[in-house]
Amino acid sequence: KSLYVAVIGSEELVKGVNIVGAHIDSPRLDLKPMPLIEKSGAALFKTQYYGGIKKYQWMSIPLALYGVMYNKNGEKIKVAIGENDDDPEFTIADLLPHLAKDQMKGNANEFIDPEKMSVLVGSLKDKEAEAKENEKVKSNILKILNEKYGVEEIDFARSELSFVPAFKTKFIGLDRGLIGGYGQDDRVCAYATIRAIIDAADELDNVNKTMIAMIVDKEEIGSTGTTSMNSRAFDMFINKLIEKTNSMGVDKLEVYYNSKVLSADVTAGVSPEYEEVSDIQNGSILGCGISIEKYTGSGGKYNASDANASYMSKVMGIFDRNSIMYQVGTLGKIGKGGGGTIAYILADKGCEVVDCGTPVLAMHSPYEVTSKYDVYMTYLAYKAFYKE
Repeated sequence: KSLYVAVIGSEELVKGVNIVGAHIDSPRLDLKPMPLIEKSGAALFKTQYYGGIKKYQWMSIPLALYGVMYNKNGEKIKVAIGENDDDPEFTIADLLPHLAKDQMKGNANEFIDPEKMSVLVGSLKDKEAEAKENEKVKSNILKILNEKYGVEEIDFARSELSFVPAFKTKFIGLDRGLIGGYGQDDRVCAYATIRAIIDAADELDNVNKTMIAMIVDKEEIGSTGTTSMNSRAFDMFINKLIEKTNSMGVDKLEVYYNSKVLSADVTAGVSPEYEEVSDIQNGSILGCGISIEKYTGSGGKYNASDANASYMSKVMGIFDRNSIMYQVGTLGKIGKGGGGTIAYILADKGCEVVDCGTPVLAMHSPYEVTSKYDVYMTYLAYKAFYKE
């Protein structure tokens, strides 16, 4: 859920470190604590959507189930159903258009009731069960889960299970220039971050400035919780670095204030059919390289981390010297919406930070689209930043 990695350099920590930080959580459908119900001859799992989604995009698509459960003995059981070709899949059965007259009267945010986003998980009855007639399908699902994983219904309360799209990641287009897949926000940047720190360390004869890669959780719901950027985990990590490099007496706040950070998060690519929501002059176009965003937030830069001109110049200079193709953009037109990243949290600690990541089409949908050129430039940009 979170990962902190450092390659220790020869320079003293008090002079700062180079940090690239991404998040690895993505919008999904989490199971409720007691999810299993039976209605009209079908067994269903009740869900709670996680992060910002268009609910209608998650209807009538194939879903896979991932996560962990714990049994009454405290044993951890990993669950992964839907990733193998011979695995069953799951779905939310949307209402047919013939009977959807009333449903379609609602606006896009309302016509799908989130309490009706229950996932079909079974239809066959357990004929040997002593359960009530309207619970025999539910009983059969519990029997299957018990045989496969050794769990009981109460064990759902001590589980973390999520439905995600079961689509395979594929090249998009006749020219194979694009990548289509779930969760590219923000795993495309998380992958580039880890790949970059490994390769930067491998290519340098001498690592001068300490390099840190951060992969954190819970960004999509406000960076709350023990595995998020807002936790004290990173402070503890810096304290450990100070201890292990015999830098006792160094104030971690001074380390922060001398550090440079790239907030490695994706941004909205200009959508060809919805150009009206983007300021094209300040938009991020797929195939034009990694995007630097001076600020995010909404309206009057509310909840934004606004990088100063000096730091923008430093980052752009690094990319220029290393022939990194980049563009400078904003999330969209003023008043059309907005969003945030982990940048403000690092800025609050005193770090110099700017958002810098891959443009994405259909962000937060079950099937996001990126340019493979931009993904490659993202990796090269992070690696160049580390090596400065």
